[in-house]
Amino acid sequence: MTATLNNYRASIILDVRGYTEPTETIIAKLTDTIKAVEGKVSEVKNLGQKDFVRVTDRKNPNGVFVQIEFSAPASAPVAFRNKLRLDKTIKRILIQSV
Repeated sequence: MTATLNNYRASIILDVRGYTEPTETIIAKLTDTIKAVEGKVSEVKNLGQKDFVRVTDRKNPNGVFVQIEFSAPASAPVAFRNKLRLDKTIKRILIQSV
């Protein structure tokens, strides 16, 4: 029996302070993580670095915004968030059902 795949959009804010490699390596790691939770990536958008409207940390007034659209089973968003929970380069994650 195959699992039903749902469509999701993950909006992610990256904290790249002190990160020497290009942001494409972080994005590649994110897509590999989606594939690890049985997801299929359909589109990746690097929206670039943007300033925050409300700054919570004066040392970090901006971040790199990335949107990833993927299809995966219903358990994948929770598993994806749990795998990235301790990653220091991830500032925020919002996963929406599309």
